[in-house]
Amino acid sequence: MRIHLSSVFVDDQDKALRFYTDVLGFVKKTEVPLGKDRWLTVVSPDDRDGTELLLEPDGHRAVRPYKTALVEDGIPAASFAVDDVRAEFERLSGLGVRFTQEPRDMGPVTTAVLDDTCGNLIQLVHRR
Repeated sequence: MRIHLSSVFVDDQDKALRFYTDVLGFVKKTEVPLGKDRWLTVVSPDDRDGTELLLEPDGHRAVRPYKTALVEDGIPAASFAVDDVRAEFERLSGLGVRFTQEPRDMGPVTTAVLDDTCGNLIQLVHRR
């Protein structure tokens, strides 16, 4: 068994697609119209057949309070592995990405937390 799909709830699919592709570097894998929304997934350019991230609309009445509570408590909605958190922090900061937590060593890992502009905090992590 392996993880096939995970999702983040986003307030605007077009804005999310731009951020997750143009800024974070993922590539679009699937886009299927579903009324006013889409089944919209991205993947790592290094593993195009790997785990997909669904950029899921946050229109359900339970989602926005959930997202707000996570952000208020500083809890990331997802965690992405990178080769070097400090290098990604510098690269993304240079692109205007806002971080709520700068790189921090936490035992065997280094983490940082960014705002995805779509209502979520995202953690970057690498093992040392």
